[in-house]
Amino acid sequence: MPNDNTPMPSRRAFAGLLTASAGLAALTACTPKDGVPSPAAASMPAQGDVTSAAPASSSPAATATPSATTEPTIAATPAPAPSSTIKPQHSLTDPTSPWVIVNKHRPLNPQDFVPADLVQPAIRLAVSGEAALLNSTTAAAAEKMFGAAASEGVIMTLASGYRSYTTQVSTYNGYVASTGQAAADRASARPGHSEHQTGWSFDIGDGGGACSFQPCFAEQPAAIWAKANAHKFGFVVRYPWMFHDTTGYFYESWHLRYIGVDAAVDMATRGITTLEEYFGLEAAPDYL
Repeated sequence: MPNDNTPMPSRRAFAGLLTASAGLAALTACTPKDGVPSPAAASMPAQGDVTSAAPASSSPAATATPSATTEPTIAATPAPAPSSTIKPQHSLTDPTSPWVIVNKHRPLNPQDFVPADLVQPAIRLAVSGEAALLNSTTAAAAEKMFGAAASEGVIMTLASGYRSYTTQVSTYNGYVASTGQAAADRASARPGHSEHQTGWSFDIGDGGGACSFQPCFAEQPAAIWAKANAHKFGFVVRYPWMFHDTTGYFYESWHLRYIGVDAAVDMATRGITTLEEYFGLEAAPDYL
């Protein structure tokens, strides 16, 4: 999200590009609060969330920690469950679980969840304040990943980390006031529906500073390295290319999500691209 004195970056340019090429409306997932370059340099920021009118959660209570293999699934064509060799199997609903699934059909429970273990990782930061925080597990994994990338000459930055429910309310409501709710839902996640709120996700930037939160970021060294190597450290590219009808968001080469090394390697080995497919969940292209 831009600073108060900076015009809100437009996603319509990117939406128009995708609509022209694919005949689809943009469903951008991310909208960071801090660290975004000028609108000319970054016309497409990262994942937003929330609305006071968000639908009631149909997910089990956050205190429940059922096995992933016992979670209710309603996918039309369920993918195989995580390999049985992965122990333990984690909850898909508990926001403290590395396997929690947050999308347009699955809000956080509670929707104003705050991670209890937020820390600032020892990595290169392009942001400050809450956006520089991650939960402790994600932070430790990010430190290893950033270090490995640097050893190969690739410099990453943390471009947007944790985002609170309150911040997402402000972000989303700003879009509603500016463009109306229908357009806002295509540009910003409703409060309580953002992975950034969990502390398990963050956006990366390239050390050269080019193409932050823009489609061309996919061609930058940090994005290329992360796509090829992030799974070794427990991360997946959460919103992959051409899976917006499943995830609800167009390709975000900068948005990484921690699920643990075993599960991330399992997904990569088996060629499974989205968490919805991996856990046999229905696609969530729009809000219920």
